[in-house]
Amino acid sequence: MKLGVNTVLFKDFSLREAFAAVKKCGYDGVELAAISGMCEHLVLDGWKSQAAEIIALSKQYGLKLLSMEVASLDEERLEKAFAAASGIGIPVVNVGPGGKTGDYDSLKKSIETLKQRAASAAKHGVTLCVKAHVGCAIHDTPTTLQAMDEITNPNFGVDMDPSHIFRAGELPEEALPKVVSRVKHIHIRDCPDTGPSPGDPASQACGRGKINLFGYFEALVKANYDGPVCLEVIGPAQGYTEASIIAAESIGNMNAYLKKLA
Repeated sequence: MKLGVNTVLFKDFSLREAFAAVKKCGYDGVELAAISGMCEHLVLDGWKSQAAEIIALSKQYGLKLLSMEVASLDEERLEKAFAAASGIGIPVVNVGPGGKTGDYDSLKKSIETLKQRAASAAKHGVTLCVKAHVGCAIHDTPTTLQAMDEITNPNFGVDMDPSHIFRAGELPEEALPKVVSRVKHIHIRDCPDTGPSPGDPASQACGRGKINLFGYFEALVKANYDGPVCLEVIGPAQGYTEASIIAAESIGNMNAYLKKLA
């Protein structure tokens, strides 16, 4: 298992500043935010001009490039993301499913779109991952299982985010074993309650909320999961100190869970 931080937590700061903070907190790697309208530490329209800097930062700080979050299913944008991931050396590109909860036609369209995008990812030798997302067509374990059944491409995977499953009314530690065979990425954060919002950024720090994250990590360990686990904290921009505290508190708790699980 490799623990990382999505750089969206440091969206008001440079990529170098984000790398420096993540390294000081003791993480293994980073997830680069390429989220239009929220945080574009990686600007997909000009990724080639950033590639050398990103690779150099990865080497300088000893942080692996674990994944990239794009969120969008837009074909043109994802084609650039897959090319960037392949060119820079990022194995996983994460997206949301789009669509609307409870709308069967929306679910079918989402799955068909993901099937097409996974085929594009395969051409670039990278993996496309999607997570169940509050309010979207794929929003819980049953809809995730349907996507898994219909998308057989090995370059498609599940990004299992316990905060969304928790807000769907499920227990993430019980839901994980049902989908873990296709889980290739984990977005991690806590929640103060069942939402629909995940709470303010500070309350998303691992260990502050009501999710049984120890039980969730126990399920990951039992499944021999060895992929990325990236802290993804969203919401209002945080100061550098505040963002660093969230990252540090989260890895402290995650390491405690893992040490207890040996």
